[in-house]
Amino acid sequence: MRHDPDLIVGGPARITVMQGQVYVGTGAPEILTTVLGSCIACCLYDPIARVGGMNHFLLAEPSPGSGTVADQNYGIFLMELLINQMMTRGGVKSRMKAHIYGGGNMHRGMTRIGDANARFAQSFLMEEDIPIVRQDIGGEMARRVDFDPILGRTRCRHVEKIAVPTSKPITLPASGGGELELF
Repeated sequence: MRHDPDLIVGGPARITVMQGQVYVGTGAPEILTTVLGSCIACCLYDPIARVGGMNHFLLAEPSPGSGTVADQNYGIFLMELLINQMMTRGGVKSRMKAHIYGGGNMHRGMTRIGDANARFAQSFLMEEDIPIVRQDIGGEMARRVDFDPILGRTRCRHVEKIAVPTSKPITLPASGGGELELF
């Protein structure tokens, strides 16, 4: 996680939650932030305890026979970790509310990982009886999410696809056939 406390003088610290991470607020003014493509970020908060956190997962679950579930890239692990860390900070599971973001299908014609990730997050939260109060999932765009873990407020902005400029190769002038001196 990257902390940017000086980004806004006198404002809340900005904490970047990277892929495979979970962060639960400390109680100090903080904004948790991440950028998502096909990944999912789940923002949970308990409005009574005023505690919240965010995770950022790449894949929902490991494929059958691929090993352990306790891997930081998988939603099944990171969702449990987020809930448990919130409970250690005073959160009560029955009061938790969720926001989910991401799950974009960034490349047409490829496996729809984003859809699978979004379905997993929705299903997991439903099974855990945690209501989803806000979501912005699917589509073909990236998202930037900012989350206030104390107030449970989020801001989600769509990041437009930017055409990568193509560069033309530079043609160097023909060498004059002189000598080369090495240093």
